[in-house]
Amino acid sequence: MPYKDQFAMLDKLLYIETFGCQMNVNDSERIVTMLADLGYAPTNDPSAADMILLNTCSVRGGAEEKVYKRLANLRIYKRDGKSQIIGVGGCVAQQEGEELLKKFPYLDLVFGTHNLHLLPDMVSGAERGERRSETAFIDNDQRLDLFPSIKGQSRLSRFVTVMQGCDNFCSYCIVPYVRGREISRRSADILAEVRQLADEGVKEIVLLGQNVNSYGLKTDNEPDFSRLIHLVAEVDGIERIRFTTSHPKDMSDDLIACFGNVPKLCGQIHLPAQSGSDAVLKQMKRGYTCAAYLEKVRKLKMVRPDIAITGDIIVGFPGESEADFEQTLSLMNEVRYMDLFSFVYSARPGTKAAELNEELTRSQKIVRLERLMELQKRITREICLRYVGTVQKVMVEGEGKRPGQISGKADNGRIVNFSGDSSLIGSFIDVRIIQAYPNSFLGEQLK
Repeated sequence: MPYKDQFAMLDKLLYIETFGCQMNVNDSERIVTMLADLGYAPTNDPSAADMILLNTCSVRGGAEEKVYKRLANLRIYKRDGKSQIIGVGGCVAQQEGEELLKKFPYLDLVFGTHNLHLLPDMVSGAERGERRSETAFIDNDQRLDLFPSIKGQSRLSRFVTVMQGCDNFCSYCIVPYVRGREISRRSADILAEVRQLADEGVKEIVLLGQNVNSYGLKTDNEPDFSRLIHLVAEVDGIERIRFTTSHPKDMSDDLIACFGNVPKLCGQIHLPAQSGSDAVLKQMKRGYTCAAYLEKVRKLKMVRPDIAITGDIIVGFPGESEADFEQTLSLMNEVRYMDLFSFVYSARPGTKAAELNEELTRSQKIVRLERLMELQKRITREICLRYVGTVQKVMVEGEGKRPGQISGKADNGRIVNFSGDSSLIGSFIDVRIIQAYPNSFLGEQLK
């Protein structure tokens, strides 16, 4: 049944706005599944919705400010006798809890990162006029049994959560405080979910976790992450495997070898460095040096010469000198990221880095960020131009940007648009790249 028809019999509309990471995207998909049982169908129009939920992120200060501005704007949906339910979930909800209900009197629901399973009951209460906040942590493996499987959302590529939380406590990061400690899911449950998705027609699995490559390291009688990839690859019907996000210190040789000996594992990896300076990395408590990071990159390129590497960089961390910043630019030139997510450092309350003195002004940080982004723009352009004329196998996922086009992902994760019939959706098609854009390719189907 097409996705748009799967909720046709439901009589209430749900609008979800998702901020931040892929973990939040996955949580939003679970919310849609749970609330379908209460009669809610998803909509892209907040003004038509019976319920508006913000699934939030607080990893960066800018993301948090964006949430508060959006919440202030939602006041219009409580005016003129309108009765939309408004709720906030995710990391900002986990941080602020009941304070959000005090700051925003028109808010009905606040649910933390470990409380999705309570949402149906909370919504039922909100429909009766109750206001409620639930942000208790469940920091044991029981929490992995509280989240429903995602149903009724037909797509070729799907996330599968393999672990939650983080034990690294990087000095700038709030994730351990809002997502909890690392807990690995049972491999038998993961594989059962993958088999079920394969039976539903899913072709690509994205293994998901805050620190995905530490999967199984703290759990008895479970495989490590490299072995889990091999087990997922054995599932009939699954053609591609990706994973995110990786911590460099847990990028083992066995995991690196998977890029050479597991054909279904795509040649793409997100490997955040955060800085190219050993002094800054030490202050960040990242657990590796620049040389160690580059050695892992070298090994990845040895086993998979065409691997597409993406990463994260924080600019203007407390104590970052001009020499430290230059070392980050040097790292970028050596790694040659296909894409880079770069951010100006913002102190997160409760983290160790928030106690450090900041010597740079925001304007100085912005100047560095602009220099970094200009360098990355050039590197991305040079890498993408090398794909022009090559043939890429594309998993066709839907309609393209223009009439008559279809679109899908290449092995390297890049979107490819090309002329073709929608009957090809779900197929793997050989496509010659004829033009490179900043965020996508234009191709032509091989005859």
